Amino acid sequence: MPLFINRDQIFAHQVHLLEHKLRSKEERILELETENAILHLRLAECLGKLRRDHEKETKAQKHHLQQRNAQKITRSALAKLLSEVQAVKQDLSELFAVYLSFSTELEEQSKQLLDKVQQASCSLKGDRGDEVQDLQAVVSALERSLEEERERCRAERQRRKELHNTLVELRGNIRVHCRVRPVLPFDHVPSSTPGSWPALSEEVVSTVSDDTVMVNCIKPGMPVHNKMYEFERVHGPEESQDAVFEEVRPLLTSLLDGYNVCIMAYGQTGSGKTHTMMGSQLLEEHSGGQQRAQPGAQPGAQPGAQPGAEQGIIPKAAAELFRMISEKPADSHTVEVSVMEVYNNEVLDLLAKDAQGNPVEQRCDVITTSNGASQVIALKYQPVRDASEVMQILSRVLKLRAHCPTLVHPDSSRSHLIVTLTISSKSPNALALARRLQSAKKDMQLAAQKEWWSPRCRRANLAARKSSEDHLFASTASSPSRSPSHSPCPSPRRSVSQALFKTKLQLVDLAGSESVGMSGVSGAALWEVSCINRSLSALSDVLGALAEQRPHVPYRNSKLTHLLQDAIGGDAKLLVMLCVSPTQRYVTESLQSLGFGTRARQVQKELPRRKGNPLKVK
Repeated sequence: MPLFINRDQIFAHQVHLLEHKLRSKEERILELETENAILHLRLAECLGKLRRDHEKETKAQKHHLQQRNAQKITRSALAKLLSEVQAVKQDLSELFAVYLSFSTELEEQSKQLLDKVQQASCSLKGDRGDEVQDLQAVVSALERSLEEERERCRAERQRRKELHNTLVELRGNIRVHCRVRPVLPFDHVPSSTPGSWPALSEEVVSTVSDDTVMVNCIKPGMPVHNKMYEFERVHGPEESQDAVFEEVRPLLTSLLDGYNVCIMAYGQTGSGKTHTMMGSQLLEEHSGGQQRAQPGAQPGAQPGAQPGAEQGIIPKAAAELFRMISEKPADSHTVEVSVMEVYNNEVLDLLAKDAQGNPVEQRCDVITTSNGASQVIALKYQPVRDASEVMQILSRVLKLRAHCPTLVHPDSSRSHLIVTLTISSKSPNALALARRLQSAKKDMQLAAQKEWWSPRCRRANLAARKSSEDHLFASTASSPSRSPSHSPCPSPRRSVSQALFKTKLQLVDLAGSESVGMSGVSGAALWEVSCINRSLSALSDVLGALAEQRPHVPYRNSKLTHLLQDAIGGDAKLLVMLCVSPTQRYVTESLQSLGFGTRARQVQKELPRRKGNPLKVK
């Protein structure tokens, strides 16, 4: 039986074979394309390597050419230098020959001169002895005359200083002293750019004399420019706390004469304000044993008893005040102390306590009385009998003062501290009595025209008003006598000599005047710095307005200026102690402080006329 073959199957089989061959050919094509791509990549790598090798070879050739040129230049310079050295050697040899000839001639001449001197001395011993003695007597007389002239010069300088102080007092100007602290360990900080000039720890502020300070304004690429500032007194880094207080002591004698006195420390953080006002011992106590770097502090001082040389103006002023009171009749003077701080433009009473006797934060209002004096409502006053009680109070309240670490100092004060000593006198001297009579006459005229007023008096309660009236201050922070509308039934006034006579001593330690960038704080501390700078700016604006004699003085732009209104623009004796840092790191802040002192010196206040307000003894 013949085999039957289907042609369709044969064709399908052939198509299957051809498709299989096609797939194999396509796979081969893919393999070849992959190999081609790999070869292209290898070719690109070889070309890149060849190009890099060519660039390296070109650079090497250029470098070799530069080296050859540098070698040629060096060889030519060395050849020129060698010729110059040879010429110098030739000149030195000639000079040495001349030196030898001169030396021989000088030796011969010196021998001849020595022989002549010996001969002349032998001849003068007999003939010129009297002349020599006369010349010695003339020299001695000239030396004595020179010493007398020096003594006279010192006396004239002291007299000039006294006359200048008298002139300042008559003109009513604000006294400005400046104290430059020494360079301290925290001044030596590494510069952000090594090798920069000038160094941050370089000393650029120095004292020229006892009334002049100089600042070297150093800028890279610019010539050194020196700025000179003159003040009533300039204290150098070497001067002690005693020397600083001796210049302040004459103001304290005015307290018992009826004048109000204010001493204010101004400067950036770390410039020595608190050390100048408080001393080193109080700082160590309130900081819990932490050492604060202060100018003039002795590291060996014991914490138990503060040496007198390390006490600041406040302890020494308290001791001097009670010393002067001890020389008066017994019980003729009483002293009260109050302590305030201006923190974030709020006045806080640091002596306020709750019912259990624990310290409590109490905000106080500042009002203005009818005679233009500023007064703090509901402020607590504590009687003191000696300087030790004052220091105990300060040691306690300094722990309550606001502090915050900054880039300038790890324990920076963030508030303005105002310590007030109020002196009540029952037997003033004749000079104070005359001043008081004038003050009483003026207050009677004011009371007949005005009633007691204040922008905030309507919000003050009657108890606060009564408390404030019991603590009236003389001219600078006192409310006047009650107006007729508040006074009891009219009755004859007591004699003015029987009236209570009050003056006050204000001691102010201002917060640091550095800028926000220098302090390096953030968050809540940034608001503190902002409030400090605004209050100090307001103080500067007040001084500017007074110096230019503007009709309006913006005392109420800040609580600080409102509190110090009477001390700045009133008839109190005001002394501003500028504290500056000596290094280049703080030169901007130092210049700002010195400029502030210059503006303060330009203020001409009214002549001191009143020495306290007469108060009726109830």
